This record gives sequence, structure tokens and C-alpha cells, in this order.
Amino acid sequence: MAVVAEGFGLKGPRGWAFRGVTVDAAPGALLTIEGPSGSGRTCLLLALTGRMRPTEGHAEVGGLRLPRKMAAVRRISALGPVPGVSDLDPALTVAEHLRERALLQRRFDGSPFALLRPRAERAAASRARVRAALDAAGLDLDALPKKDRTSVRDLERLEALRLSIALALIGEPRLLAVDDIDLKLSDADRAEAWALLRSIADGGTTVLAVCSEAPGDTITIRTTEEGAADALAETGRA
Repeated sequence: MAVVAEGFGLKGPRGWAFRGVTVDAAPGALLTIEGPSGSGRTCLLLALTGRMRPTEGHAEVGGLRLPRKMAAVRRISALGPVPGVSDLDPALTVAEHLRERALLQRRFDGSPFALLRPRAERAAASRARVRAALDAAGLDLDALPKKDRTSVRDLERLEALRLSIALALIGEPRLLAVDDIDLKLSDADRAEAWALLRSIADGGTTVLAVCSEAPGDTITIRTTEEGAADALAETGRA
């Protein structure tokens, strides 16, 4: 879905977290927020997904105007890893995380008509959705040390990233948001992470990713420590 913003800004108790964001990204775009830590990157990500209320300007996500339609934007977007917001529980296994997310999906996001379907049919549909999310995130459970019984604390950084993204994709969002995509990754793992996000975007899901250094083929919003931001279209999908 399209992400459009004009003069978008958020001011907190300590001043502007970000200000002056203007961007126009088409559906299926890979949109990046690049800047140093503490420059309002995460606040901008949360504001564009309807989880923080902006102070000035406006944005539209999938045609839903922010801040008026924040709840609606939350329903069509999903958070991958965002420290302090959607952290994985290191004590839980991969299977437990997947089971919990699937149960929450059925309980809170399913339509009333879906609840009328036979339990076995609903369970099969849930398993298919989990499998599709794992495939899209590139997480091979059989390759993990204890397969799906592997604890999160035993996952490599890239594996944990793939799990977080898979959990987000179970809800079949139209917008996927990921924080600190390149944090603590080797060059090889970083390349794999960006390839993963490109594949998700190529599949039609708009992707919003916070990073310290964006690849050259993304639509990039650059934040600064002063709280300003410039959106530069660097790809034909802008």
C-alpha cells in the first residue's frame, strides 16, 4: 500500500523527534529511515504505523489519513523487531512464539464468519498461514539447533530477525515495519536481511525499515540529530 506524508512531524517533551518529513512511496515499496541513533528514526516508524500521534502535518497509509485513522492503520500494519515494543521473549521457544501469535491472530483479527467454520478447518488454515509466513521470512525450522524447540536466546541475530518478521507476517499486513535492520549484523548477514526485505516488498507488502545506512535502491528518509528529516526518492518505485 502507498505511504504518503507531507510536513509530518512529532514534538515531544525534549523537542522535535522528527519534523518536515515529506515522502511518496508506492505500494510494494521498500522505504527506509536512515540516520544516527537518537535522531527520531523509531518515532517516525511508530508514527507511520499509527502507534504514535504526530504533532504537525499529515500522512496517509493505504489511503488512511493520520492521525485521524491511527487505529485503522494499526490494523493493516505490523511490527517486526522494534526494541522495547515488540521484543521476542528469550525464554520462549520458536514454536511457542509461533503458537502464541497464531492464537492471537485467530482470537482478535479473525472475522466473525471465520469463527463459524469447523475447528479443524480453522486450525488447518492457521497452520497454512504460519507456514506461509515462515517461508516468506526465510526461516527454516529444521535448520535450527533444536528445530522449533530452539529457545530465542539460542538464535543467531539473523535467525531472530527472521522469526520476528515471520510473526509479523502471520497477520498478513499490508505494511511491515522493522527497526534497526542492520544492527549487529555482519556484512553477509546484512546483505541477506536486505534481500529478505526486498523479496517481501516484491511480493506486494510495503516495507518500512530503520537503518544506519540504507542501500541505494530504496526510498530513503534521512533523519538528523536536530530532528529534521528529508525524504529523497532514490528508486523508480517512488
